[in-house]
Amino acid sequence: MAWTEAQQRAIEARDRNLLVAAAAGSGKTAVLVQRIIGMVMSGCFDVDELLVVTFTRAAAEEMRARIGSALEKRASETEDMDQLARLERQMVLLSGASITTIDSFCQSILRRSFSDIDIDPKFRIASEQELRLLQQDVLEDLFEEKYGEEDEEFLRLVDGYGGNERGDEALYRLLLRLYDFSQ
Repeated sequence: MAWTEAQQRAIEARDRNLLVAAAAGSGKTAVLVQRIIGMVMSGCFDVDELLVVTFTRAAAEEMRARIGSALEKRASETEDMDQLARLERQMVLLSGASITTIDSFCQSILRRSFSDIDIDPKFRIASEQELRLLQQDVLEDLFEEKYGEEDEEFLRLVDGYGGNERGDEALYRLLLRLYDFSQ
């Protein structure tokens, strides 16, 4: 494959962290795979010493699969027994490599460090439905508190954007949409 100048620089960059950001379909995954293979083959480290973070599970699985395919391809092409042994070792180590999403990576840190940060070791990540219910509960508690305080600004907000005979549901939905947009 012919690499652009920017891609080649990303592939060859060493001794520093690297962020590769580009549009969909621009070759980010191919560049990162080539970079990883080059560094692994140079003996800088083993593949399971890497941290590769993506935004989706599908992207993480694709990255793992492409690295595996690249290792297999190199192994099938080499006649150097030392290089073949290194490649075979990397293929075995690939299953333990940290190629994951940012949320999964953070969760793994929390699981390993729960006692240092004083959280329940049985913690779990809430589902989207559970998060929506929690958000609804927080809004209801907040509204109840603000109604109790008779906060003038809050009451103007309710009058302007919600607060009808059916309750504050319209304003809840608006606030949740604003929250989702901000995220």
